[in-house]
Amino acid sequence: TDMDLTEKGHEQAEKTAEYLKDVAVDAIYSSDLLRAFHTAEHTARRKGITITKSEQLREIFAGKWEAESFCDLEKLYPESYGLWLSNIGRARCDEGESVLEVQQRVLGEITRIARLHPDQSVFIFTHATPVRTLRCAAQGVGPDGIVGVPWPTNASVSIFEYADGCLSLLSYSEDSFMHELRTVLPDNV
Repeated sequence: TDMDLTEKGHEQAEKTAEYLKDVAVDAIYSSDLLRAFHTAEHTARRKGITITKSEQLREIFAGKWEAESFCDLEKLYPESYGLWLSNIGRARCDEGESVLEVQQRVLGEITRIARLHPDQSVFIFTHATPVRTLRCAAQGVGPDGIVGVPWPTNASVSIFEYADGCLSLLSYSEDSFMHELRTVLPDNV
């Protein structure tokens, strides 16, 4: 669902932009969904860099789950959502993407972007499921281990390095700069 940022979301995006103000960047990419793109805009304005949109950086396509509350998902789709909660790496949203499909899609796009920008610093604004699955890919965590990897927090910063065809994780979900604006996903996600 292409929902925009809330007022708090814009405040978080501004905190991220402030955190990144002294970090050199050569290019900025973003999911084309409003909440990611508008988060990226805060940083892009400060850096004077145009954002390149990419559909491949989108959040998981949730099919029938789109626009439903997590509490309602537990009632409407107890089997598939139960798998999401117990073994997310093997889960598929009803009539939507699987978590592994998201990982493959986003990893392919990250690889493409990295090859376009060798030896450069690139900021990529995406969503929680892509970031979580990228961490797993970088650390060699298979589908059954994804459930044990925490969700990144909203507007946090994760640092990956792409070198010699390999993605490695340097930092995950840094959010100490958020202070009172830090938000985490609820337990039933």
